[in-house]
Amino acid sequence: MLRTCRARHDRFALNTPFRISRGVKTAADVVTVTVEGGGHVGRGEGVPYPRYGETIDDALAQIAAVAPLIADGAGCADLDAAMPAGAARNAVDAALWDWEARAADSTVAALAGIAPAAPVASAITIAIDTPDAMAAAAARHAHVPLLKVKVNREDALAQIAAVRAAAPAPRLIVDPNESWSIAEVLVWQDMLLDQRVDLLEQPLPAGEDGALADITSPIAICADESLHTRADLDALRGRYTHVNVKLDKTGGLTEALALADAAVNRGFGLMVGCMVCSSLGIAPALLLAGRAAFVDLDGPLWLSHDRDGGVTDRDGILHPPAAGLWGAAA
Repeated sequence: MLRTCRARHDRFALNTPFRISRGVKTAADVVTVTVEGGGHVGRGEGVPYPRYGETIDDALAQIAAVAPLIADGAGCADLDAAMPAGAARNAVDAALWDWEARAADSTVAALAGIAPAAPVASAITIAIDTPDAMAAAAARHAHVPLLKVKVNREDALAQIAAVRAAAPAPRLIVDPNESWSIAEVLVWQDMLLDQRVDLLEQPLPAGEDGALADITSPIAICADESLHTRADLDALRGRYTHVNVKLDKTGGLTEALALADAAVNRGFGLMVGCMVCSSLGIAPALLLAGRAAFVDLDGPLWLSHDRDGGVTDRDGILHPPAAGLWGAAA
């Protein structure tokens, strides 16, 4: 069956600036892939990330290079050899899963032999700002189950304390995005305990996280930038208790499913995360959320306008997108 694979650059304006330790963004730039054939259209989305040396143009070029393979019948299992792990492969992988589900008059969950997506407690992110502004943002979400606090190294203590004072009840993830030193991790552990932080996400630069093997932390620590695929797992033992599975790092749901199994078999707890993206990028990740101790899939909530039929948040519970957006024959 002849299939076509096409990709384009889509941009979604944000409803408010998204600040982390590396910078600020005001729009989500994504690649959208369509695979069409036999009267069926599958779609997928990826977010090229400069931190990993990715650009929109490079992603579009990668996708164009594999389009002939897709036309000749290549499937998700063939992408590992044809494309590097990353956002471009994620977009193609998702589009193929979606196309296969529609062609089979089935769902991706059924084809993968996993539970369908269900409502899940997903972190509401408090982006970096002044402590007072972060407290105000946290107060608006003080009733949700889980908050994620983005911090830098300059005001981290004040930022975390301000959020916790404004929102005493939610579980708390603190994410420095590689901006801390090992000395700061050690000195600030008592503060993290006092503020009832449940998870510290990637405090050190990925290339320096070997120092975590030399400390005993009372706080669970999660690898994010240090983890992409199964090949990274063994090096993370003794450094992290949890790993953050993001489809834009794994190169798609196919590798993410295998990575999740391998991580659990090695004793890691799971977190499922995302880039700032539309609901088309979140839909595949939701299939992993039921297995995760921490879920952080609020990317579409930052958009001024999401794709039609996208996810919805109700008091910190993320509800899957409408049937037909991705992964279902409907």
